[in-house]
Amino acid sequence: MIRIPCPYCGIRDHSEFTYGGDASVEYPTLDATAEEWHEAVYLRENIRGMQSETWHHVNGCRMWLVVERDTTTHEIRSVRPAHAGMAKALGMPEEESG
Repeated sequence: MIRIPCPYCGIRDHSEFTYGGDASVEYPTLDATAEEWHEAVYLRENIRGMQSETWHHVNGCRMWLVVERDTTTHEIRSVRPAHAGMAKALGMPEEESG
């Protein structure tokens, strides 16, 4: 079981969240080619080790978070709001860990 330390709600079971994907992916603009969209959406590295991921706290505060997690041990190194402006509004440093 993965326990995610939500910066708003505290430590919660992963079942309260939905996985949003690799947080390092930069999506193309709306006028991009079909090939560029195909690469962004479907072609991924299968990372072993630390990875930044997006998670949506669906059954809690409903905020999007960036979770830095080790894919082999599920250890969570840090959690921060996905939108830097939200962290600033709440007085949190952008790199605050959970």
